[in-house]
Parts: sequence; C-alpha cells; structure tokens
Amino acid sequence: MTRLVAGVDTSTQSCKVVILDAADGRIVRQGSAAHPDGTEVDPHAWWEALIEAAAAAGGLSDVAAIAVGGQQHGLVTLDEDGAVVRDALLWNDTRSADAAADLVAELGAKTWAEACGSVPVASLTVAKVRWLAEHEAENFARTAAICLPHDYLTWRLRGTGELTDLVTDRSDASGTGYLDLREDHYRYDLLAHAAHLSAADAERIQLPAVLGPWEAAGVVTREVAQIGLRRGTLIGPGCGDNAGAALGLGLAPGEAAVSIGTSGVVSVVSDEPVSDPSGLVTGFKDATGRWLPLACTLNGARILSSTAELLGVDFDTFDELALSVPDAGGLRLTPYFEGERTPNLPHASAALAGMRLSNWDRPHLARAAVAGLADLMAGAARAVTECGVPVRAVRLIGGGARSAAVRAVLPDILGVPVAFPEPAEYVARGAAAQAARVLSEA
Repeated sequence: MTRLVAGVDTSTQSCKVVILDAADGRIVRQGSAAHPDGTEVDPHAWWEALIEAAAAAGGLSDVAAIAVGGQQHGLVTLDEDGAVVRDALLWNDTRSADAAADLVAELGAKTWAEACGSVPVASLTVAKVRWLAEHEAENFARTAAICLPHDYLTWRLRGTGELTDLVTDRSDASGTGYLDLREDHYRYDLLAHAAHLSAADAERIQLPAVLGPWEAAGVVTREVAQIGLRRGTLIGPGCGDNAGAALGLGLAPGEAAVSIGTSGVVSVVSDEPVSDPSGLVTGFKDATGRWLPLACTLNGARILSSTAELLGVDFDTFDELALSVPDAGGLRLTPYFEGERTPNLPHASAALAGMRLSNWDRPHLARAAVAGLADLMAGAARAVTECGVPVRAVRLIGGGARSAAVRAVLPDILGVPVAFPEPAEYVARGAAAQAARVLSEA
C-alpha cells in the first residue's frame, strides 16, 4: 500500500508543497503559492499561501504525515491568546543591524560564537528581539511567545491554539542566537540579555520545545476542509530551509550545498560543531544530529536578475551575453546591492569599477555580474573551509543554478567538483523525507 507524505517549504518568496511516496521518494504531485513582498510579513499570509499551495497540489486528504521547512531567523511574536502581535520581521530585514552590533560589543564575539555558534548579525532572531525590545516596547510587552516561521506553520497545522504546543527543531532553533551550540537547549541568559530582562522574566516567554531529528511534533487535531487535511495526520518537527535542502540532497559530511536564491548560501555537513568568532560562519545544526556550518550572503540571484533588467533582456539572453566574452575584461562588480552579511557590511552598497571603453558594453557588464556573484559565493565557501570544515564536493541548487553562465563560471572559482542536480524543490523534498522517517518510526 502506497503511503504519501507532504513536505512544505515556506520560503521568503513563496510556499511550495511536495507530496512524495514515502517508500521510494517519488514525487506524486506538487503545488506553490506566492508570499507577499517585503521584509516584514503578517504570518497569517504564510498560512493562506500554504492552503493555496496544498490545494494546487491536489489537497492533502491522502497524506499520512507532513513536515514544514522554512526560511530561518525570522521573529514571530504571539500574545497570550496566540494572536500575532506584529508583522514578522524576516531574516533579510536589516533594521536590527545596530542591535546586532551592540550585542557583540556588549558580550564579545567569542562569547556568542562559543555559546551558540553564531555571532549576532542583523539576520539572527536575537538581534531582532533586541530591536523590538528597544524600539517597540509596547509590542514587546504584549509578547508571550516567540517562534520562527516554520514553527508558526507547524503550530497552525496542529491546531490546538495553545502556546505550550509550539515546537521547533534543532536546525532552525540554532539560527536564533540563543540555542546552545552543543546541546539542544535554550540559553535564556542570552535571550534575557538581548531583551533587557531578568532571567526569570526571560523564562516566562514561551519558546518552542526543541524536538529531536525524527521526533513527531504531534498530530493534526481538526479537519482543514479547504485542503482535505485529516485529523490525526502525523506532523514532523520541521527544519530550517538549509537543513531541509541538505536532507533533500542527501548530503554526507564534507559535501556542500551552494544555493543561489534570494540569498546565496554555502552549507556543509559536519560531524563536529563549528564556532567562528569572526562571525562569517554560523555554526548551525542540521536536521539529522550533525552540524551544518553555513555562510550566507544577502545578495544572491537578484544580482543577475537586476542586471538583466537593467540590460532589458530575458535570462536566456543575459546568459548568452555573459558567455559571449571570455571574462569581464577588467570590469569589476562588487554586488552589495542590499548591504551584505558575508562579509558583514549591512550598510554597504554595490560598486562598479574598472570601466574602460573596451569593456563598457552589455556582454562585459553581464559577465561582471556573474563574476561578482561567483566571487561572493567563493568567499562564503572559503570562510567555511577556514573554520576547519573540508569541502570535498558541491551541489549547486536554487534559482541561480539555472543560469548557464553561473554553471560555466562558478566551478573554476570554487576549485572543487560541482554537480548540478536536476532543478527541484529540495527544501520541500527534505521536509517530506523527514515526514517519511517520522512516519516509519511512529
């Protein structure tokens, strides 16, 4: 008898739902729906997108288990009744940059890195907690629970409405800035420091219980008629998007995923935890019990899309332009269009240099955009290897992986074998693989 499982990817830009055969991983059907633009979003929009994406995938009436992967770091605040206090601040909202700098100055980068594997930057939840406490004190005072985007959807799927039923997993919780690096428990002392609270008051804030890699989050407690989701459907713990992609790709220690989407990410499976006081590498955990040290850039595929738009061409023509010249001819694009996280320059801007009449044309500008993106990703990979984590091979995924120019340029710059898996929703597939494993052990 075929047993089906569903994996959800609630990403920055959209929600994807993939339904797999639990036995062989075969994709049965899938659907997607857009998320609102912006760096702060009403979490209810994620729920509406999940409903739309699941309906587009043919509903969930025949699904035995489901798990949610999602964008990391975002700050979701709930009041004592479970209502959203304010729109969620997403990972790419940089208003918390000064708060992050203050946290580092107060405790020191080494303290943060050794405690939780990450030095605060604008992206991390802990920096957003500090920003909220200092800039929206009334909203912070109303906050009874803090969770992450995938936690919120898992909670909505379960449907009890009780804050004590909030759960998360080690991979996503490790990106908050207040989960212990080596053990799966919260560092309330760090949360208290960030929020200007006493330890006792910090512990009154409900944080999601951290589940083990294959531990069930519970079951759906009521019918969700719009998508046929049945009461009793098993729910997996979920995962951060990068851990979900690693699961979907089946990465082993020493193997890396380079994902070029809204952001650019280099993540490597490691048997050992990583602590980087420089802050370039975040010592995340993966979804299996290992670690997933990661370097993330704020700028990713939009380096290409914005340049293509400037040139007035589609993506295929952009690739043709970039590949029509052997190199950028000395034209150099530093692509910090939205500030940058690796290196940590949240207030930086992009720069174009080396312009001459010989390279001031469309092909060289297209090639410079590709080279700028490739150099950014190579710098992220170098930061990981300098932490002692070997990178033996790379799998290139994400929207940017569809670019023929990126596929041609990136391998030489990275200097390791690069594989190009078929385009797929690897985060959602990883979440579905988790759901299948949870189902098999139930």
